[in-house]
Amino acid sequence: MATVEEKSVQPTTTDEKSSSLALSSNGEAPSLQVGVNVSGHKQELQRNFGLLSLIGLGITSGSVWFALGGAITVAIYNGGPPGIIYEFIAASVFYWLIAASIAELASAIPSAGGVYHWATITAGRYGRSCGWFAGWWNCLAWLLGMASVVQIAAAQLVSMYAVMNEGFETKQWHVFVTYIIVNWIACFVALYMNRALPSIEMIGGFFVIAGVFISILVCAIMPHVNDRPYASNYSIWSDWQNTTGWSSSGFAFLLGMLNGAYAVGTPDLVTHLAEEVPHPSSNIPKAILGQFIFGFFSGFFYLLAILYAISDYEAVLESSYLFPLTEIYRQATGTNSGSVGLLFLALMPTFISIIGCCVTASRVFWTLARDRATPFSHFFANIDEHQHNPFRAVIFCGVFTTVLGCIYVGSTTAFAAFVGSYVILSTLSYLAAILPHLLSRRKNMIPGWFWMKGISGFIVNGISCLYIIVFIVIFCFPFGKPFDAASMNYASLITGGLSLFVLAFWFVRQGTYVGPRQVVLDAHVLAKDAI
Repeated sequence: MATVEEKSVQPTTTDEKSSSLALSSNGEAPSLQVGVNVSGHKQELQRNFGLLSLIGLGITSGSVWFALGGAITVAIYNGGPPGIIYEFIAASVFYWLIAASIAELASAIPSAGGVYHWATITAGRYGRSCGWFAGWWNCLAWLLGMASVVQIAAAQLVSMYAVMNEGFETKQWHVFVTYIIVNWIACFVALYMNRALPSIEMIGGFFVIAGVFISILVCAIMPHVNDRPYASNYSIWSDWQNTTGWSSSGFAFLLGMLNGAYAVGTPDLVTHLAEEVPHPSSNIPKAILGQFIFGFFSGFFYLLAILYAISDYEAVLESSYLFPLTEIYRQATGTNSGSVGLLFLALMPTFISIIGCCVTASRVFWTLARDRATPFSHFFANIDEHQHNPFRAVIFCGVFTTVLGCIYVGSTTAFAAFVGSYVILSTLSYLAAILPHLLSRRKNMIPGWFWMKGISGFIVNGISCLYIIVFIVIFCFPFGKPFDAASMNYASLITGGLSLFVLAFWFVRQGTYVGPRQVVLDAHVLAKDAI
């Protein structure tokens, strides 16, 4: 199987093949005895993950049901309960298509670089620059995504304390201190417990499954036990209420799909563990499938449970608690302790989700570093001999997230502007890999275990690209009207500014940037279980 190639003549002898292999992370050419993976680099990471732990990572770090609940106070303006449900379904359908496109690319080239590697291949002669932007967009998206999840966990913890201590006045510094503690505990686990990560992710998967199951049951049963009314079927399924200020309800619906996209928009999550799982060509598509099946059904039934349990939307929207589910759970259970109990069910998977995001972000940054695409590339491309992980890349992710947390203390609006750019940056990176794949008539990739044959591949790739192009524009609009400096959507500004940074760094680094290169990989050259 081949990885990345710059349209060069394929080597015909063993010596020529070994000389064409890409450099290892320490700048040395890997030997045939060591073995290389599909990225063309020496296999340096241990393949500790299996299919179940990979699925655990997917459903934990891509925790759909909890993300939906955390964003409900924003989503409610885009049509009320019917808007939340139908927008989630619509966003999920489009992301299924994106996930299928990502899965076949990951199956063809199971590399930790993910979209960075695939964009370099599919774009042909433009692959070097296209891969550069795809890699950096994806890396920045995951760093911002990690910060977002840390903030959610911090707000959740502070809200749990506040609900049990009446009169407690929440301050931004409370969240910041909690943010820093949570962030570095997660980084510590990612740094020093690399061998235990598969078990941790499986535990996280168990907590996610158990947590959503128990939460659904409690929210469905407790209002009846407490003799509290449920929401009517009409209010849940038909009572459309556009309170965004936009005159077009159709546009409000499209804009509201951002909430669903934020919840389900991690189709590349498990692909960055391609060099840490055996037989990634088949296991990664299976893990993506498991992640999206569970994510959709758990998210859908969870939404129904909490929406039927809410008896006072005004109280939810005007709640002083930082985390909106706090008031929703209080209404559902009828007690403060019941609210804390349900929040606790989500706390453990949320924390493990941070670990997963840290691992993913560090792998993306590390793959860029080993191809000399980052500052201090040689330093960050190192794999620690004792911990068997990109130790320095993990520390970088922790420091980056800490800096973003400092922004939160100064301005929650600025912090929200940065982390709110996650969806746009991530989908831009997907587009950079899928669109060239489509325009090249899907000929630049050697099919892997999963491949959409015939016209189906063109249809799925085409709809995915069209969705991304259209909704990148829509998601840059303000969430409602009228808007001011505090309620403005700064996603376009942040995305544009970060893209200019990536462009400027391209001109600085293009002379020494290596980038993924296609090589011929024979069975005796490949590391064990590389495909």
